[in-house]
Amino acid sequence: MMPYYVAPEQMMQDKAEYAKKGIAKGRSSIAMEYADGVLLIADNPNTSLYKISEVYDRIAFCGAGKYSEFESLRKAGIRHADLKGYMYSREDVSGRSLARAYSENLGGVFSQDIKPLEVELLVVEVGRVPTPNEMYRITFDGSIVADRGVAAIGGRADAIVRFFEEKERNTQASLAEAIALCREAFASANAQDVAVEALEVAVLERERSGRTFRRISNGALTGMDV
Repeated sequence: MMPYYVAPEQMMQDKAEYAKKGIAKGRSSIAMEYADGVLLIADNPNTSLYKISEVYDRIAFCGAGKYSEFESLRKAGIRHADLKGYMYSREDVSGRSLARAYSENLGGVFSQDIKPLEVELLVVEVGRVPTPNEMYRITFDGSIVADRGVAAIGGRADAIVRFFEEKERNTQASLAEAIALCREAFASANAQDVAVEALEVAVLERERSGRTFRRISNGALTGMDV
């Protein structure tokens, strides 16, 4: 029998709808500039599975959507960064180049494979003064969006972005103030409070030499009174 014909436009639309539904089932994550660098925070009650991780000296990764898929991409990104740093120099590894590599990967899968990846990614690089911080949001079809100040992925990301657009945001806020504001954004988007124990938090600290990534435990969050 002859296979059914599906118009390319319809096929791409169906793939996009499939990926969006999968991503929307997950919980949101936020990257936000604060006085000493960049805060990365995820609504993640599962303490054994990380959404946020270090990629390289000044670069962090955050994934949303299907865990197994963005975890594979995280590992591939670390290998890409390590190989480039070894072959050339550590200064040649940038958030921009990593975002481009992820874009090529996701775009290739979306256009060539039957099933798209149900993921949305954030690649964040903390800058050295006076170089600004960089935030790149990569969607399931390989599109890249460069954000400034704040970025959100997964779940209710649109509602979170609207919250920050309506809220006066201070890029010189302290870490505790930034965490409290992100927690308020989660509560506004989800229409319910988010417990401190359900937050996964990490920072890229501008003034740290070498590796700038640092995780913040739930115990430390409780001590901050956020």
